[in-house]
Formats: sequence, C-alpha cells, structure tokens
Amino acid sequence: MKRTDSQSIGAILRAFFQDNPRIADKLAEARLLDYWNNRMNRTVSKYTTETFIRNRVLYVKVTSSVLKNELMMNRQNLIEKLNAEAGRNVIDNFFLI
Repeated sequence: MKRTDSQSIGAILRAFFQDNPRIADKLAEARLLDYWNNRMNRTVSKYTTETFIRNRVLYVKVTSSVLKNELMMNRQNLIEKLNAEAGRNVIDNFFLI
C-alpha cells in the first residue's frame, strides 16, 4: 500500500506554527533567551544574572555598570540582532535592571 499524501515533518511543523502563532512566538522567545544566556559574548553572559521577556520587552539584570552603559548605547542594534537570531520580531525594547 502506497501513501500518496505524505508530507515532510518540516512542512507539518510550518503549518502547525502558522496555525498557532502564540506557540511560535513562545518558541522564538525561548530561542532568544537561549542565545542571550549561552551564545552571547562571554563577558555579557558573565555579568548577566537574570533574563526574561514580558510584553515584548526583554528584561536583563546586569551586575556591571560599564557593561550596562555599553549595552544601552547599542540598544537598537542589539534589538535587531536578537530578533534576527530568534527568526522573527520577538522584542520591541529591552530594559537593563
């Protein structure tokens, strides 16, 4: 017996995420937080103690005032880089605590 309507797993997942955009957004948020905590510059990860996303805003607790100032100066570029890494527009702003 031959299957004529077979689909690839990738196509099924794409259709699922198109039908459920909230799940796709949560997955992109998790991807963004993983990038910040694990693959960002070692110095940034070293001085970051807490990260979370609420209402399309990334909150980051940083223990170094010098790093905080540097991140604030590059705010817009950082937002664009993080959204590109997540694969969709996940955050509109970020605050440093």
